[in-house]
Amino acid sequence: MVDHPPTRTGSRPVSANTPPFERISARAEPLDISQDKQFATLAHLGGVAGALPSYLINRALGDRGPFTRQESREALNFSLLPTVVILVGIGLSVIPVIGWVFALIASLTWVVLAAQSVVAGIKVNQGEPYQYRGNTHLFDKLQANRAARA
Repeated sequence: MVDHPPTRTGSRPVSANTPPFERISARAEPLDISQDKQFATLAHLGGVAGALPSYLINRALGDRGPFTRQESREALNFSLLPTVVILVGIGLSVIPVIGWVFALIASLTWVVLAAQSVVAGIKVNQGEPYQYRGNTHLFDKLQANRAARA
């Protein structure tokens, strides 16, 4: 048996007898290029389900890959307002007599959001950054207001 000298990870020495799970760094590894492109694509395609997938990808993986950070932020900024419109439309669709109008608005908004998300996902999967037309950058504005209050 070969005795390896202890190595350091973090603030404590690690020997060869250390269990494997203690050798893993607490910091997440950066995404490689293909993973970065994959998660950026998923952030856009997640727009079919609303703003939540791009928000989760931005929060969980945004600091591990620059393309993922940029594209998930773009997808979140675009999908946030239509998601709110859809949720309000669904909520108001239960109103008797005129509820169908709100249901129709919610449905059409979802169709536009889904189509735009798929187009963006295809472009990003090809490695090209994507900018939505008519992006309100609502998330950025909300964060700026929040930062100004703090």
